[in-house]
Amino acid sequence: MRLLIWNLGWVILTAAWMGPLPDMARHSFAAHMTLHMLIVAIVAPMLSLAAAGRRYDPVRFCPAFFAPVPASVGELIIVWAWHGPGLHHWARHETVGFVVEQSMFLAAGVWVWLSAFGGGQPRTRQRSAAGVVGLLLTSMHMTLLGALLSLSPRLLFHHPHGLSGLSPLEDQHLGGAVMLVVGGIVYLAGGMVLTGDLLRGRSAEPPSMQNDTATRASALEASI
Repeated sequence: MRLLIWNLGWVILTAAWMGPLPDMARHSFAAHMTLHMLIVAIVAPMLSLAAAGRRYDPVRFCPAFFAPVPASVGELIIVWAWHGPGLHHWARHETVGFVVEQSMFLAAGVWVWLSAFGGGQPRTRQRSAAGVVGLLLTSMHMTLLGALLSLSPRLLFHHPHGLSGLSPLEDQHLGGAVMLVVGGIVYLAGGMVLTGDLLRGRSAEPPSMQNDTATRASALEASI
């Protein structure tokens, strides 16, 4: 199953980058946002969940770099920065800008999802709890940005025309709604999965806590 998810993730990524969306995104904010959500909310979790806990999971080798909350903050900075007019228009009109933007989106998404789900299996309770916070923070900031874009009374990004005959402002509102719904729901769902693991006790205590527990148990047995 993991191999299927891994391969499917790469197929979707190839279709997103090599299909019609990049060209459509030059003229439509909604198309640009659809491409964005495919990368950070579909491809990134699929690749991350397929790799989590496996031999080459980077969290196993550098766990400090994959702290869920800092990863969420880093992803927030990257996403909001690329939705500023300057960087957004650079990515829309220049191939170099598009490549840099999309690469950073993919890296940020994988960073967050691996931080939450990666590492040893089963995950420690501390990492699962931090993963819940990180994914919920990401869901909140995507929901907020999507709401700002979909409810804005004025045009924030100057696109020549909208998707399928929509006006530029309507196209912007549609793009914001895509981010609000897809990004918000997917990251919220990830946080809820980790919350369920914690409630069911499927996350393990870290080795240090296990050793402390064993020591206390031995001491209790000796006293008895």
